[in-house]
Amino acid sequence: MVGIGISQLFPRWAAFLCLFTILFSLVTPGVAVKENDFKKCSQSGFCKRNRAYADNAIALGSSWQAPYKIPSELASFKDGQFQATILKTIDEQGNTVRLPLTVSFLKSGTARVAVDEQKRQEKDIQLRNNSPARKERYNEAEKWAIVGGLDVDTNAKVSHESKTGIKIQYGPDFTFEADITYEPYSIEFKRGGTTQIKLNDRGLMNMEHWRPKIEKPEPEKKEGEEGQEEGKEEKKEETPEVAPSEDESTWWDETFGGNTDSKPRGPESVALDITFVGYEHVYGIPEHAGPLSLKETRGGEGNYAEPYRLYNSDVFEYVLDSPMTLYGAIPLMQAQRKDSTVGVFWLNAAETWIDITKAKESKNPLALGIGAKTNTHTHWISEAGLMDVFVFLGPTPRDITKSYGELTGTTAMPQEFSLGYHQCRWNYVSDDDVKEVDVKMDRYHIPYDVIWLDIEYTDDKKYFTWDNDMFKDPISMGKHLDVHGRKLVTIIDPHIKNVGGYHVSDELKSKELAVKNKEGKIFDGWCWPGSSHWIDAFNPAAIKWWSSLFNYDKFKGTMENTWIWNDMNEPSVFNGPEVTMPKDNIHHGGWEHRDVHNINGMTFHNATFEALLSRKKGELRRPFVLTRSFYAGSQRLGAMWTGDNQASWEHLGAAVPMILAQGISGFPFSGADVGGFFGNPELELQSRWYQAGAFYPFFRGHAHIDARRREPFLLAEPYRSIITSALRLRYSLLPAWYTAFYHANQDGSPVIRPLFWTHPSEEGGFDIDDQFFVGSTGLLVKPVVEPGKTTADIYIPDDEAYYDYFSYKKLPTTKGKYLTVEAPIESIPVLMRGGHIFPRRDTPRRSSQLMRFDDYTLVVAVSKNGHAEGELYVDDGDSFDYEKGQYIHRAFQLEGATLTSTDAEGRDAKSVKEGAWLKRMRGVSVDKIIVAGAPASWASLKEVTLESEGKKTTVPLEYYKPEGGRAAFAVVRRVGARIGADWTATFA
Repeated sequence: MVGIGISQLFPRWAAFLCLFTILFSLVTPGVAVKENDFKKCSQSGFCKRNRAYADNAIALGSSWQAPYKIPSELASFKDGQFQATILKTIDEQGNTVRLPLTVSFLKSGTARVAVDEQKRQEKDIQLRNNSPARKERYNEAEKWAIVGGLDVDTNAKVSHESKTGIKIQYGPDFTFEADITYEPYSIEFKRGGTTQIKLNDRGLMNMEHWRPKIEKPEPEKKEGEEGQEEGKEEKKEETPEVAPSEDESTWWDETFGGNTDSKPRGPESVALDITFVGYEHVYGIPEHAGPLSLKETRGGEGNYAEPYRLYNSDVFEYVLDSPMTLYGAIPLMQAQRKDSTVGVFWLNAAETWIDITKAKESKNPLALGIGAKTNTHTHWISEAGLMDVFVFLGPTPRDITKSYGELTGTTAMPQEFSLGYHQCRWNYVSDDDVKEVDVKMDRYHIPYDVIWLDIEYTDDKKYFTWDNDMFKDPISMGKHLDVHGRKLVTIIDPHIKNVGGYHVSDELKSKELAVKNKEGKIFDGWCWPGSSHWIDAFNPAAIKWWSSLFNYDKFKGTMENTWIWNDMNEPSVFNGPEVTMPKDNIHHGGWEHRDVHNINGMTFHNATFEALLSRKKGELRRPFVLTRSFYAGSQRLGAMWTGDNQASWEHLGAAVPMILAQGISGFPFSGADVGGFFGNPELELQSRWYQAGAFYPFFRGHAHIDARRREPFLLAEPYRSIITSALRLRYSLLPAWYTAFYHANQDGSPVIRPLFWTHPSEEGGFDIDDQFFVGSTGLLVKPVVEPGKTTADIYIPDDEAYYDYFSYKKLPTTKGKYLTVEAPIESIPVLMRGGHIFPRRDTPRRSSQLMRFDDYTLVVAVSKNGHAEGELYVDDGDSFDYEKGQYIHRAFQLEGATLTSTDAEGRDAKSVKEGAWLKRMRGVSVDKIIVAGAPASWASLKEVTLESEGKKTTVPLEYYKPEGGRAAFAVVRRVGARIGADWTATFA
């Protein structure tokens, strides 16, 4: 849900409450984002300073002398770590600041480069304005983002050392190398002897050290000069350490939108240039509404003029094709060239800007571009904190994903229902409204799993309460949904209404668990309830208290089928700077909000996740919590969505690149509001959006309070049937989706995968972001995102066979070329790549819970060489019993005339003691096998021999010869082999 975008309210809120209400009522969904409410780089002091620093260094060229060096006597290497002190020269007299450096070489093959500031480490600074803030640089981002992968590789070794630098070999077979140059300080990372990534090779590193503010005395004025300066801003003393040309206008305070940031520690930004050598494409750093392959940011045709910004914000109706910040931040970037992938993770929770430029270089200036390689130069700028960079040398996209997942964790195994369809709007107005929607979805045979309640269900925006007039019996509502296995999601936001007699507010204040302002008092701001306080979820005591509020006996009206939606957790503060919290607010531990802003949303998400693990004695279940704001590591906690989009074709088109960016950045459980949050989609747009949404990892329809009701059953034919077909397709493929999420949980792999990730050798696919593969199923999807379009052009990245999903037509594909397929309004362009096997459940049901013990269909798409393979993973979809071996994981393989099912992990099924769920799964079988591209040698077959569990039987086979472009296919019915058992089917 959207914040109102008002940048400031008058301080005497009570006196102007009526005025505020009137202003609020004037905000309509027709108003686009107020870009003036959000900073450009030139309005952000530290970004402007560091861009100017970079411009100066680049303009000076070879005459630029970077002020950072390592004295060799202050450097050492031991047990997998290089430690040194970087000296920053700060004036012409040669005075220096000491910056401790640690380069850790990890067992995973990742390298970590961390720089701190000694004076800040030792708390040897003075804070201005009697601030209660911490003196150190923020060093707890690791506590929230990192869960493993930090074991140091003590086998890393020095290959060369001198007074000018050191070379350290590490990684698999010592094929990685870090070449550290001491003066000026820089690091070159190599793989197999070839340079991949350079840190500070352009000398743009800038770590703004602490310095005292020295007021410049007023010069004596000559007679007659008095009053001439009246009305002018008082000029401040420049620190003696700084060159006269340096701009300190935003060092000590900064004003934007009527809000002044007091900056008690002065300037403290960190910046570093990172070059990807020989790489033209870079991806990641979500969340932005732009192409998957990131654009340059220093102007020029087709480029951006602003850096990509990471500063979690409540952006009202965001603009497309923009580097503007959105709701979440994952500072992970990966670079791709043919057969090589590398990446960096910038572990910093403060506001961050990233500039990107690309430049061709050639050793032969007469080569005219022939053989020239492109380097991508990036410039990372954060307002505060450590300089903490993880370097990944690949060499494949899967390697980057796996290494990042080892650090920040992987996607939580989801509740199975959460992969179904979610029906939402702001707002369903009563419990009777909810029941009526549920009944009508059934009447029209439209499957769904979850119905959602936005803020209006509460009593006057007080969370953990119900509007007693409209939701008179929420338990009855929950029981009604539970009959068909459906769930209810209610919204709970971090702002707590500041009103007496409201138990949540009273406890928050009495226990002192709220975020504080710069004076150490409880921060008061405005959000949906009006005057509000914010839970400080950095505080362990706050998390414990927050968890208690969700207990079934505390949050009256909730049941076991109630789950939670966390919105507005950037945090959104209607009268705050940039519609968020002042940077000089104080969090638990004394950290300023500027230090932790981008992690804030994740801490709230985490608190709710912890709460839902157990809401009564003896209960332990997987939580489902949707979040809008996120950071690296949020994938461990639940799902996200792309926020307040619009009902437009352009926003439909923008959704897939955004979701793909989430997936390759470690957070694949993502989706966009189907139909668009703002506005009223035309019927064609709504239909195409459901077809696309059926292939989003998180699939939810949502609408603004002013939008027309648009539940699928309300649509006229043929659109209702078109949308129903898309939903049924989603439900039939739920076993494949769940298997894809299992892989995401195991190794961090994306659930929907862009071509650069699946085919890193195929350069033609590197900038394609409007089609994708679903997990390892071989399903290639190209949503239609343009009005009136009845065909789709699909890029084919390899020489494999491809079949139409619906007709089994064998398609005339050519590697590196586009294939045009028919895509009338009732059709979704979905291809099956040869060589894959994927599971389905084909019996239509009302919800996923009602499908849990249905039999399976296996779909086999035969490759050109007659081979195919695939997997099924299934567990109870609710508990953590899978951690105790309570799951089924099968590997399917077709070789020639033999199709087999074996345990994917080589487990002996008898070694696993069956719990209640596994016992019920003994009655679940493979019912049908469909083989697209069946060989001609099977044409005369009437039956297949099946061997399983010591028995040999025959089952009927129907063979369909090629016809009208359709490939030959075979259908084996009534297979009857247990899904959890080994079996062999012989087609001979």
